[in-house]
Amino acid sequence: MQFKIHVIDVKNQLQNYIWLIEDSQSHDVVAIDPTEASLVEDYCLEHQLNLKQIWLTHWHKDHIGGVPELIADHNIPVYGPRAELSHIPFITYPLQHDDQFEFHGLNIDIISVPGHTLGHVVYFIDALDSVFCGDTLFAMGCGRMFEGTAEQFYHSLNRLAALPPRTKVYCTHEYTLSNAQFALHIEPANRAIQQRAEEIKQLREHGKITLPSTIELELETNPFLRVESAEEFARIRALKDHF
Repeated sequence: MQFKIHVIDVKNQLQNYIWLIEDSQSHDVVAIDPTEASLVEDYCLEHQLNLKQIWLTHWHKDHIGGVPELIADHNIPVYGPRAELSHIPFITYPLQHDDQFEFHGLNIDIISVPGHTLGHVVYFIDALDSVFCGDTLFAMGCGRMFEGTAEQFYHSLNRLAALPPRTKVYCTHEYTLSNAQFALHIEPANRAIQQRAEEIKQLREHGKITLPSTIELELETNPFLRVESAEEFARIRALKDHF
């Protein structure tokens, strides 16, 4: 396999993860939503990786915090949402829905997913069966609705739900345990949710990561992908906000 995916656990209060995609021939890497520069620098040094690109999903500080320092040390392009340039002025390649670009021959497709923020984008890589989805879709959950409407968020999640079922879901926070508890509250009789909640509990008790998920698994166990209207989405999103 030419490409390898790495994870850095930020170990912060928000339980962020920084994902890296490595071209294993050149050891060049992309950093996605780098919370802290020093963590990326140290990881690259330890594993002899060359930072070549940064991809951003949206403007929140825990996703872009490390970028200014990283670009001061490395002359590298920053890809991110065109609609959020006013929040992220250091983007050098502004992206919008249906845009495409390459990393070492790997094709990356941009999908616009407003809801958490208005300009939020995700990076879909068909060749790796992977989507890097920031704070839009979580394992067994979704992000808070800070800027968008329920209608927008519902349609954004439908866009992700329509990806191939085998697509691996790389989100940016370790929220799966609390999401599983909420999913059980919404669908207590769902056997797939019961089983997955138990698996998640075991993983977290051993300090293990619960990601990536898959679109197929989310369709079975994520209440936000199982709603059938924007109104129903709004109702359970409000419930989750106060759960």
